[in-house]
Amino acid sequence: MLRIGIFGVGHLGKFHLNNWQEIDGVELAGFYDPNDANALPVQEKYQLKRFSSPEELLAVCDAVDVITPTPFHFDLCSLALRNGKHVFVEKPLAHTMDEARSLVKLARESNLKFQVGHVERFNPAFLSLENYNLQPMFIEVHRLAQFNPRGTDVSVILDLMIHDIDIVLHLVKSNVSYISANGVAVMSDTPDIANVRIEFDNGCVANLTSSRISMKKMRKMRLFQKDAYIGIDFLEKKTEIIKLNAPGDKNVFTFDIDTNHGKKTIAIASPAVAEVNAIKMELEAFRDAIVENKDTPVTVNDGFAAMEVAHQILEKINSRQH
Repeated sequence: MLRIGIFGVGHLGKFHLNNWQEIDGVELAGFYDPNDANALPVQEKYQLKRFSSPEELLAVCDAVDVITPTPFHFDLCSLALRNGKHVFVEKPLAHTMDEARSLVKLARESNLKFQVGHVERFNPAFLSLENYNLQPMFIEVHRLAQFNPRGTDVSVILDLMIHDIDIVLHLVKSNVSYISANGVAVMSDTPDIANVRIEFDNGCVANLTSSRISMKKMRKMRLFQKDAYIGIDFLEKKTEIIKLNAPGDKNVFTFDIDTNHGKKTIAIASPAVAEVNAIKMELEAFRDAIVENKDTPVTVNDGFAAMEVAHQILEKINSRQH
């Protein structure tokens, strides 16, 4: 039985707590949260032991789940690694690039499992494309959210856009060659809305827009590649594929169009999207990586790469404003 220690039982921490309780092969060793407003209700509701220091909790668990505010990630993750504990940490990986570099080095040297909580990798709409050959050359992304003071301790880049940065890097698998960015701080001290263009060595271009001051929510990604368009709606959990297609494909809607090069068949498919709980699935993947001694699906290097691009974007925005 894998014993898990929880660090942080705030808003997202409670979601993790509920999901861990439903996962086979694990047992919650307890939690650490110095904030009584978070901790006391959890203690009462879950009858879970509250530890008075991180060290005491680490002494009784095999792995930790760190769901604290970002500035605390580095201290807790490094402490866990130095004590021989596997680590799951919510995105972003760390507060600064220096901290992130240290965690990559520590994780590599420790030979322990380390997973970063980029939960959109487990979104059922994205998972429905697992077996489809995605080679996008142009990507358009919109991630819009209504204003919520919770989360404004970091910019919209590290709060929202980093989800899409991770997905884009995962899909494109090419080095970033150029970034241009613009952002505005409207309701907080850091950018609340931003537009970014990322160019890759292989010619792919990604346009990303993120806002946390919108009237409506949206989490959409559109991929364009040779002979195909793929739309992913992370919010509504829907996917569609429109492609030039040789007649004969089953389970798709097709129609013909006349072009200068003769008649072409257009096929529209909506892949089946399974009903899955993305948070539970990412935590189960972490458990499996430990138990089966395999790589975590979102590695410390993945978390670092997303953070590196996010910080380059912030530098571009800051340089425009000074």
